[in-house]
Amino acid sequence: MNRKIILTASLFGISAVIFGAFGAHTIKDAVSPSGLDIWNKGVSYQFYHVFALLFLSTFARFKNRLVNLSYIFFTIGIIFFSGSLYLLATREITGWSFVHFMGPITPLGGLCFILGWAMLFLAAMRHK
Repeated sequence: MNRKIILTASLFGISAVIFGAFGAHTIKDAVSPSGLDIWNKGVSYQFYHVFALLFLSTFARFKNRLVNLSYIFFTIGIIFFSGSLYLLATREITGWSFVHFMGPITPLGGLCFILGWAMLFLAAMRHK
């Protein structure tokens, strides 16, 4: 479990750096300022939860079901929250008209983040 969490955090960390650089150097002139703000919000939350996953890996040695749930919720949260923001931010470039329905996915990702933090809290409370 620890290895799986660290590998997941590493992949999300690598992609956050790439997306951050992409936003700063490639799309900054191709999207509106509000689109760039949306993009940067996705990158920020992805990074926050990379660090949460890395912290979570320190608990993984206890084989706790709550730790596993926290891992799952953080992972889904990054994909739904940040992923939907990336798609929403670049709709001006891609021309994808179907992206507007991604808006409701973002709050689901946020809910997953909240549940991930709640599971981590409960895991820490139960740990002796």
